[in-house]
Amino acid sequence: MSLLDVRDLRIAFRQDGISSEAVKGVSFVVDKGETVALVGESGSGKSITALSTVSLLPDSAQVSGSITYGGTQMIGAPEADLRRVRGNDISFIFQEPMTSLNPLHTIEKQLRESIELHQGLRGDAVRVRILDMLHKVGIHDAESRLSAYPHQLSGGQRQRVMIAMALANGPDLLIADEPTTALDVTIQAQILELLANLKRDEGMSMLFITHDLGIVRRFADRVCVMQHGKIVETGPVATIFDNPQHPYTQMLLAAESTGVPDPVPDGASEIAATDGLKIWFPITKGLLKRTAGYVKAVNDATLSVRAGETVGIVGESGSGKTTLALAIMRLISSEGPITLLGKRIDGLKSKQMKPLRQDMQIVFQDPYGSLSPRMTVAEIVAEGLRLHDTGDDRPHRDQVAEILTETGIDPASMDRYPHEFSGGQRQRIAIARAMILRPKLVVLDEPTSALDQTVQVQIVDLLRDLQRRHGLAYLFISHDLKVVRALSHKVMVMKRGDVVEAGDAKQVFDAPANPYTRALMAAAFDLKADVAAAV
Repeated sequence: MSLLDVRDLRIAFRQDGISSEAVKGVSFVVDKGETVALVGESGSGKSITALSTVSLLPDSAQVSGSITYGGTQMIGAPEADLRRVRGNDISFIFQEPMTSLNPLHTIEKQLRESIELHQGLRGDAVRVRILDMLHKVGIHDAESRLSAYPHQLSGGQRQRVMIAMALANGPDLLIADEPTTALDVTIQAQILELLANLKRDEGMSMLFITHDLGIVRRFADRVCVMQHGKIVETGPVATIFDNPQHPYTQMLLAAESTGVPDPVPDGASEIAATDGLKIWFPITKGLLKRTAGYVKAVNDATLSVRAGETVGIVGESGSGKTTLALAIMRLISSEGPITLLGKRIDGLKSKQMKPLRQDMQIVFQDPYGSLSPRMTVAEIVAEGLRLHDTGDDRPHRDQVAEILTETGIDPASMDRYPHEFSGGQRQRIAIARAMILRPKLVVLDEPTSALDQTVQVQIVDLLRDLQRRHGLAYLFISHDLKVVRALSHKVMVMKRGDVVEAGDAKQVFDAPANPYTRALMAAAFDLKADVAAAV
C-alpha cells in the first residue's frame, strides 16, 4: 500500500461567482522510502496540490477526488485528525521562510514549540535536540543563534531553520516546496545529502516540489511534470530525463542559461571601483552601549568594473556579498575608497549623493517585495523620473512605454498592479524601473533565484541584451553559479567577509585555486570534490 495516494484530484477556486479550476484530475502515488518530484513552471498547480494533502487550502477552495495517507482519507477528515498528522507524520518546508517564521519569536522558541508539542521532550533535552538539528542543517555557531529573531538571519539561514523545524520530529512524509531556492550551492548540497540520509536511514518519503531540474535528476526517484493543472508526463527520473516524450517536458529540460557574455569593448572606461573596502558593524553591550567587538562583514575588498562588464560576486549567505554591494551604492557606511565614474564618493553626504543616484541602480531578489502593491506599473517605473532630470523632455508615460517594451512588457498593461503579473514579469518591471534612468552601474542582487528555469533564461538574455545596447556595468550577486558563468566577465568569491579568490571568470570556473572555490564549483556542477571544504 502506498504511503500517499492521490486520485483524480480537482481543485477549483470561486471568486465573484466564477469558479476556475487550478488542478485538473491529478493522480500520483508516493511509496514508503520514495522521493517523488513535482516539476513545472509557476502557476502549474504544484504547490496547491501539495497543500491539499493535509487540507491547508483556503476555505474558497473546492476540492474533489481522493487523497489517502496511510490508507486514511484526508479530504473531509476531522480537523483534530489533520492536526495530529500535520508537523508530525507529514511535515512541510515552504519556499519563503520569512512568511512562515513568526517575526516576534526567537529561533529557539519556534523550534522548541514544535518539538515539545509532538515529541513531549522538556528542558535541556529540547535544547540538545534543537542544537543538533541546527548543526545538521549547516548553521554555524548554532548556540549563538538561538536568541536571534528571523529578521536577524540571512535568507539562507532562515530557510535552514525552516528545514530544521520540519525534520525535528522525524516525519514519515516530508513535503518540500522549493526548499533550496534561497540556499547557496554548498548548503544545497549539504541539505540534499541530509535529506537523502534521512530517507535512507529512517525510511522517510518525500514529495519534492522544485523548478531546479538538476536537483530532481540527482535526488528524486520518480518525477511528475505539471502544466496548467495537469500531469502531462510521469515516470522514473532516468526515463523522463533521457527520453522525454511531451513537448513541455522537452522544453523544460532544454531551459538552461548557457554561453558567455559579449567581450568588454576595447578601451572601456572604469565605472566603479573599491580599494581595500572594509565594513565592520560594532557590537555594543551594557547600559552605556560600549563597543565590545565587531561583526566583520567585509574585509579588504578590492574590485573594479568597466562599462559593458559584469563582475559576479559569489559565496554563501552571510559571506558579505550584498553588504559589499550596498556599501558601493553608499546605502551603508564603510571604510576605504569607493569611486564612481572616476570620482571619490565614499565621503559624500546624502544630499551630495542624490544627483549621482541615477547613475547607480539596484534590482533586488524579490520583485514582489520591492514593488509597491498600491502603485501601478506606470507609477512604479516612472518614480525615478520624478526625482531626477534625465534630459528627456518627453512625457513620463512615453518613456515608461519605451522601457517596458525594451524589457519585454506590453506597454498596454502599465496601468495594472504588480499582483496582476507573474514572477518573471514582475522581475522585468523591476529591471525597467532601474533602467529608465539610463544608469551606468546596476547591482543585480539574486535577480533570478526565485524564478523558474525557463524564466531565468529569458531574464539572463534580457540582461545581456541591455548590457550590449547600453554599455552597462553589472555587479551580479548570485548563488547560482551556472547563471554567473553565463553572465560574468570577472568573478569575486567571498567567504565570511573575506575575498578568497578573484579573477577572470573562465580562469576561476575552469581552474579554481582556492579550496572553497573548488567546493562551490563541485556543488554547483555536480563534480566529485569535497564539499565540506566550503564550510
